[in-house]
Amino acid sequence: MSNNDKSRIPKFYKYSVENRLDILRDKGILNQEDYISLREQMHLLTQENADKMIENVIGVFGLPLGLGLNFLINDKPYIVPMVVEEPSILAAVSSAAKVVRNAGGFEVESDDPILIGQIQLVDVRHPMKVRHAILQEKQEILNLANSLHPNMVKRGGGAIDLEVMIHQQDRHPGSMVVVHLLVDTRDAMGANLVNSMCEGVAPLVEKISGSKVYLRILSNLTDRAMVRAKCEIPTKFLDFNDSSGKEVRDGIIRAAEFAGVDPYRASTHNKGIMNGIDPLAIATGNDWRAIEAAAHAYAARTGRYTSLTNWFKNENGDLVGTIDIPLKVGTVGGSLKSNKAVAIAHRILGIEKATELAEVMGAVGLAQNFSALRSLGTEGIQRGHMTLHARSVASTAGAPADLFEQVLERLVESGEIKVWKAKEIVAELQKEKSIGKVTAPTPDKDDDMSFGYGKIILTGEHSVVHGTHAVAAPITLKMKAKVWDHDKGVRLMIPRWGVEQTLEFGADHKYSIYKSLEMLLDHLDLRDKPMNIEVFPEVPRAMGMGGSAALAVAIIRALNKHFELGLGDDDVRRLSFESENIVHGGASGIDNTVSTYGNLIMFQKGTPPKMDTLHLEESIPIVIGLSGVESMTSKMVRQVREQAEKYPNWYQQIFDQMNELALASKKAIEERNLNELGMIMNMNHGYLNTLGVSSPEVEELIEIARRNGALGAKLTGGGGGGAMIALCDSESTQQKIQKKMHESGYDALIAEIKSTEA
Repeated sequence: MSNNDKSRIPKFYKYSVENRLDILRDKGILNQEDYISLREQMHLLTQENADKMIENVIGVFGLPLGLGLNFLINDKPYIVPMVVEEPSILAAVSSAAKVVRNAGGFEVESDDPILIGQIQLVDVRHPMKVRHAILQEKQEILNLANSLHPNMVKRGGGAIDLEVMIHQQDRHPGSMVVVHLLVDTRDAMGANLVNSMCEGVAPLVEKISGSKVYLRILSNLTDRAMVRAKCEIPTKFLDFNDSSGKEVRDGIIRAAEFAGVDPYRASTHNKGIMNGIDPLAIATGNDWRAIEAAAHAYAARTGRYTSLTNWFKNENGDLVGTIDIPLKVGTVGGSLKSNKAVAIAHRILGIEKATELAEVMGAVGLAQNFSALRSLGTEGIQRGHMTLHARSVASTAGAPADLFEQVLERLVESGEIKVWKAKEIVAELQKEKSIGKVTAPTPDKDDDMSFGYGKIILTGEHSVVHGTHAVAAPITLKMKAKVWDHDKGVRLMIPRWGVEQTLEFGADHKYSIYKSLEMLLDHLDLRDKPMNIEVFPEVPRAMGMGGSAALAVAIIRALNKHFELGLGDDDVRRLSFESENIVHGGASGIDNTVSTYGNLIMFQKGTPPKMDTLHLEESIPIVIGLSGVESMTSKMVRQVREQAEKYPNWYQQIFDQMNELALASKKAIEERNLNELGMIMNMNHGYLNTLGVSSPEVEELIEIARRNGALGAKLTGGGGGGAMIALCDSESTQQKIQKKMHESGYDALIAEIKSTEA
């Protein structure tokens, strides 16, 4: 990501709050003062300050402040601060913004920031005469209004025009004449300014008209400050879950047509738009109630309430979305001074004037609408959101942080996504914990589950794909799975990853996990069996630790257990190898072999593969450092293969050297010569770096490890990110390295290498 494009922060949701703040500071999105303020929660509104804002204060009410990412608006990237309590809104708007970004971003334009002040004249006997008289003296009225706020005029704003409206009075003689004072408020919200102008010119209007003035107040129907946003998305960017781009396009258009003709649907449709706009308005200290009033009034301007957006297909077959919405906002005023969080939000957004903020709001509203229509038009708004709802329910039930993921998993498994059920699960887990049952899931649950081991490769990754030896070890982290009957279809659920999907056989699957699952069910003749497959992952996803192989092994064993298929370990290994070929392409077989048997092995590719189990008298301490960057094993394997085909002699020499190191590592391990093993690991990493499969994050982790006492350190797995391993001589060295990695913003796990899984 380039330095001038900070709106893209991949996998931002995966980081802790502290790590997110570190990222924002490092990218220059937060200055040091804002970073400290957010980290130490100094930005929160105090009770003392709150008491100065409204009457009868008894406390301060909090809401989450999050970020909408990926926005590209008029060729400028934005990170959008949003204050909202509803789950899925930020994920949805960021996902939509990413789609539109790939298609070129949003195009937005806006009118000048005009507010209308209304001055009401009643019981007017000759309304046309009064109208003419007022318009004759328009300039005098405008001059008087502007004399009341000369600083606004200096900034290029002020009263700019006058309109006169005539309304019939049903209960009183004569007519009602309403003078509209049009005021350009520039970057101010302007409500008080316009109200004071109306008050100031009212006596003059009375004098000119000879009529009585009653109300003098602004209007929140800000249809002179319109925002118009547009996006055009080719169907190639619209593939969503199991729906093709054309299906998504047509589904969105049909859903939008419904909102265009039916006010009952339109009200929910427009509420979804405001799901994006309101949180940004709150974050930036704007009057979201006024914005809501303007939007809904504008939606009913023809006398029939209708949609604020329009979605259609252009002549190229692209999906086109537009929104026309009144948005009068401000970037200066009392709210910024009284609430520190508002000032921080403005600095994150990086807007320069009020019209720019309004344009961002328009794009956010269109993005939120796209996301909602995409879900409605394809899989339905509820499907695929059970785990998001379950997270909200678990939080409401007061699930403690150390039990949260377990509560979530049991809640989804129960099918009762209710607060009472979550509280019941919390009580169960706390009781189990008090008597020493602290694993997740609990030991009783583990008895019902099948699993596959995660793994690390000590020596020989990549070269093993080309026929050399490698040494790999299981880790204590596993993938666990269970299968139970379902009423319809095959449903895969991985609550911890937010996955909940009914498998559609024969579809062009976007993600290899579904293609792999379809292959397994076909091979085992289970595609017609309705079932739930739930996975409980402990192995970090896409970190080069054998997660995909462990997932396949766990699912195969769970299917075997539930349907009593009679598969042996060799069958599991062979099937999981087929799965790995789908996921990675050209798999060596080492991951699924370790995942199946759980042994420390010397491995060489073949049919069947050659395996020697290594024996240790004493375990070997290591630290596993996680880069936080997903490891795309298939991409790295393909990259090395292509280069090896281009330069076969050079690459074969590298593979031969890596093979010698793997053979030497077997001896060093069995003799527990840790110094020699460390040297071998360092040399092995040098070759992996030469192959181009390391990454800056992995290199930093390796440097941290070596600088703090590691005997050896290298990447493990496919590379391109993922994980690294550090060989240690003691528990104290492990702890020191882990601490230093944590201080540098990385996750790190203390582990050990054993002969077999305990």
